[in-house]
Amino acid sequence: MLDVVSRVADEVFIPLTVGGGIRTAEDVRETLRAGADKVSINTGALDRPALVDEGAASFGSQCIVISLDARRRYDEAGEHYERVGGESCWFECTVKGGREGTGVDAVEWAREAERRGAGELFVNSIDADGTKDGYDVPLTRAVCESTGTPVIASSGCGGPEDAYEVFTEAGADAALAASIFHFGEYSIGEVKEYLADRGVPVRR
Repeated sequence: MLDVVSRVADEVFIPLTVGGGIRTAEDVRETLRAGADKVSINTGALDRPALVDEGAASFGSQCIVISLDARRRYDEAGEHYERVGGESCWFECTVKGGREGTGVDAVEWAREAERRGAGELFVNSIDADGTKDGYDVPLTRAVCESTGTPVIASSGCGGPEDAYEVFTEAGADAALAASIFHFGEYSIGEVKEYLADRGVPVRR
């Protein structure tokens, strides 16, 4: 992937975040040297939380993005609970694309990652992924309210109104969208214009 990172970095002039398979400080170093501005870490940090400390100390917090691939659980095994649809649930960190649970409470892990030096938190909802029914507002809001680190909301965007909701109702600092752009349903400019018209600050 380093060759891909290098070639992409040569072509784009916006901040580039790269994730996947980063498990050591040397992996962070090589990815940044290939042209990434930041690295996104999920499994490597859950397996060995000290990786967050090492990455932040060596390369700066601004380079370290912790990805939380979280799913809802309606049992008593969590630490931080939210009311969703009249029921109480917690959010579990997962690995392997959401196929495997870890037993780690995502909100508590977000707090720990922040203490260890993470510069951004990428909050990916396994439940909302691919649905285009809107972001997981309860999950995103729980992380935003529990930390002071910038939060990027991900998964579920079906249109500009969903982006507006996750900014205004959940407090996200940024929002990722994929399908609506990939399939030409909306342009990036249209989404930015929709948000700006409603008072959400965006770069134009």
